Amino acid sequence: MDRMASGWINGFIGVLIFSGSLPATRVAVMQFDPVFLTVARAAIAGILALGLLIAFREKRPSRRDLISLVVVALGVVVGFPLLTALALQHVTSAHSIVFIGLLPLSTAIFGVIRGGERPKPAFWLFSGLGSALVAGFALTQGLTASPVGDLLMLAAIVACGLGYAEGGRLSRTLGGWQVISWALVLSLPVMVAVAFLHRPASFAGIETPALIGLAYVSLFSMLIGFIFWYRGLSLGGIAAVGQLQLLQPFFGLALAATLLHEPVTWIMLAVTVAVILCVAGARRFAR
Repeated sequence: MDRMASGWINGFIGVLIFSGSLPATRVAVMQFDPVFLTVARAAIAGILALGLLIAFREKRPSRRDLISLVVVALGVVVGFPLLTALALQHVTSAHSIVFIGLLPLSTAIFGVIRGGERPKPAFWLFSGLGSALVAGFALTQGLTASPVGDLLMLAAIVACGLGYAEGGRLSRTLGGWQVISWALVLSLPVMVAVAFLHRPASFAGIETPALIGLAYVSLFSMLIGFIFWYRGLSLGGIAAVGQLQLLQPFFGLALAATLLHEPVTWIMLAVTVAVILCVAGARRFAR
């Protein structure tokens, strides 16, 4: 199997895993404080990542990689989880999932800035059109939903795009699972301390769905998904494989409708389909 095909397969698996993140966060944040949920998921994943690094006797990253690892940690370990958890206090997961349509463009922009990639002009045309559709949806729906929630989701997309691109670039030399593992380990002392300070007074009243949501975002969203995702970005290219993120709304909306029984309007579906068509065109000109 060539590098490009392997990159797309790994990227697809990562996207499939990430698709459950927002619905799981929505369930968990109903009973967990957003700050606690953010740091607890990172602390749990960090402990597991530390175990992996020790088990495989991985060498410590070089000093020149530390800044990049901090950027990854701020983007995907803290920034995206915290901002989405806060946003999901104001909007439904179905509403927030549509914003994932902006992630490919955000990732591609940072892929150019940090990864040195140079997509063709037609790529930006298609990606820009897809992003405009998502922005238009936010403007029409946000006024009746929650402008605060929409702004938090936009900030989350910027943070996530930076973390994805930086991690994908670093994965070329450090390895995919090593990047997310070291980023989690670097964050671990702070995450554990903050989790202890913001812990619930009692876990006795926490219901099973919230605990399952916490377990999912800790194990799959924060660790396993990134192992596949960063490998995919490093093998297939940040801008190109990043377009697979447009599959997330389909999977995420399906989960929100089936598991959470949230309303999925025809406008959400129409925007999702239109954006995916635009990014499918962008993918052809990613290199």
